[in-house]
Amino acid sequence: MRTNILGVYDDEHDVMHAVDKLQEGGIVVADVFSPFPLHGIWDKLKQTTYLPYATFAYGLVGGIATFALLYWTSVINYPLKFGGKPLNTLSFIIIMFVLTILIGTVFTALTFFIRQKLYPGKEVEMPDVRTVDDKFVIVIEKPEDIDDVELRKIKSLLTETGAVEINESDVEYEA
Repeated sequence: MRTNILGVYDDEHDVMHAVDKLQEGGIVVADVFSPFPLHGIWDKLKQTTYLPYATFAYGLVGGIATFALLYWTSVINYPLKFGGKPLNTLSFIIIMFVLTILIGTVFTALTFFIRQKLYPGKEVEMPDVRTVDDKFVIVIEKPEDIDDVELRKIKSLLTETGAVEINESDVEYEA
């Protein structure tokens, strides 16, 4: 089991400043927990996601599949002409637009839940439960071979940057 050092903050600006200071000091920040998304934190932590690409792919496949279904049902399988209108009309566009968004959204949500291993009944794994209310937490993985000087350096940097609490936790979570 790995021990984490947690710096608890009251203000989001202090957290952003603290991440910069910690990284300047050569300390690797494992993750940041907050009650709402922090703009720019992913760039600071060098985290990336491929979810937007997956959403685009799902939307593209959904749009093509919707067009294929509409074309097959309206033009090939059961063609009906009303008032001399062509079989392949612009009425397809609205249905394609709506179903493309629906398919992209549903499959993106499913991908997110599968990737994050979220399922009904899963126990919550958080370093500090107050992050869902009003606190911000910086998580630093504590190396097993850390000496007291390095530990004091981390704690002093957290204190200097405005941490209201500094704790250690053995909670294993997936970043």
